[in-house]
Amino acid sequence: MHNNTEIPFHARHEDELLTLDDVAEILMAPVNTVRWWRQTGTGPEFFKIGRRLYTTVGDLRRYIRAQRLSSQPVIGRPKGV
Repeated sequence: MHNNTEIPFHARHEDELLTLDDVAEILMAPVNTVRWWRQTGTGPEFFKIGRRLYTTVGDLRRYIRAQRLSSQPVIGRPKGV
């Protein structure tokens, strides 16, 4: 089996399973932050298989896209233009 870090995120299949640790690594966020997002319902959707939590590459991509589209620009538009 290959290591997930060998394949870049953009090249992964939509249905590939990702663990909570994988998501934290991809988003460059602490694992506890991703856990908190899951508990509060603000992060990507996770589901259980047995006792383990997973999401898919497709679900994580949709979450990233939604975050990007809902965020405010860092530098606002000039006034009066």
